Amino acid sequence: MKFSEWMDRFGINRMRFGLESVKELLKRLGDPQNDFKSVHIAGSDGKGSTCAMIYSVLLNAGVHAGMYTSPHLIRFNERISVNGIGIEDDELESLMQIIKPAVDGMSADGIDCTFFEVATALAFLHFSRSGVKYAVLETGLGGRLDATNVVIPDVTAITHIGLEHTEILGDTIEKIASEKAGIIKRSVPVVTANSGAALNVIKNAAERSNSVLTDVNEDLKIISFRNGHTTIDYLGNVYEIGIPGKCQAENAAIAAECVRQLNKDLEKFIAKGLKDVKWRGRMEYFSDEDIIIDSTHTAAGAKMLVSDIIETYGKVTLITGMFSDKDADILCRYFSKMASKIIITAPGSERAMPPERLAEIMRRYSDDVSIENDLRKAIESERGKSTILITGSLHMAGEAISYLKKV
Repeated sequence: MKFSEWMDRFGINRMRFGLESVKELLKRLGDPQNDFKSVHIAGSDGKGSTCAMIYSVLLNAGVHAGMYTSPHLIRFNERISVNGIGIEDDELESLMQIIKPAVDGMSADGIDCTFFEVATALAFLHFSRSGVKYAVLETGLGGRLDATNVVIPDVTAITHIGLEHTEILGDTIEKIASEKAGIIKRSVPVVTANSGAALNVIKNAAERSNSVLTDVNEDLKIISFRNGHTTIDYLGNVYEIGIPGKCQAENAAIAAECVRQLNKDLEKFIAKGLKDVKWRGRMEYFSDEDIIIDSTHTAAGAKMLVSDIIETYGKVTLITGMFSDKDADILCRYFSKMASKIIITAPGSERAMPPERLAEIMRRYSDDVSIENDLRKAIESERGKSTILITGSLHMAGEAISYLKKV
């Protein structure tokens, strides 16, 4: 059986929150999560970018490092990386031969694993076998009951928290922040850029865990925003950020502080690491096509994206689609402000919101709204006419990158 066929059996959208199953799976694999040090990141927006920034600094410093993020844009292999290289198919097949008997044994004992639990175990086993010194780990959803929360990290960080997955994490910022703050471990330093109610929850959780909390906002200043890229001053150090968008200022400050907390000797590599960092599908501009591809799917992210797009490109032709569990009304309200023309489509997923329903919502805010069910046809209908922005879903961003052959 091929690795992809085996993983498909778990159902990528099937979720379970709790640590019992993943702990049992890792125990049967020899607890590989204990073989490396780690930085653990949770949040609603920016946690993937923050992971990429920390990872970039580590790689620039010559540290043998790994990174585990989710979901992937195009291929599963993107989720698990060592020294800047996504895991190879041959290694996945090899790891499957080790993990499958453990998973089958658990199933025989009446304990079934989810896709994310198996993926997490794969990452930890790969990092262990590769002998990485540090692994940068992104939570999947939430934090407290997320499968990645079996590690005892050297540093934890919580990026911006907003209302998301309210049916699972809770219907208030306080409830969601409490779930995210569940990654805080006793006496492990915590870094954040949150404010208000979310910051209060994180502060209380840090105090209960006797963990030193650093709020980077106290020492962060945006110096400039030019051609979509931000330059910041953090603690008197000037950093250019390789990932586009003003929102990356907070993420970069969190990344810099995590590195400082991790190892003071790594500080001299922060500037180059932040400048060199790449993270696909984040206001990613392809000049030869005059197309921007972005994965924004939260209200806070949409608000910042609108400001950045207008300041950098002016009004654009918007191609958008999103999953059914998103707050479509608020996303449409924000997205409409930067669009001279809007085409509604859908990500290629069973979770996609029907284009007709999304178009109905978008027409509350714009008069120029049309539907094209096929993303490729939507792109071709406007290609070369004006600047195109494709956003609303990470899944759709991956589809667009693949179609444009920008892999």
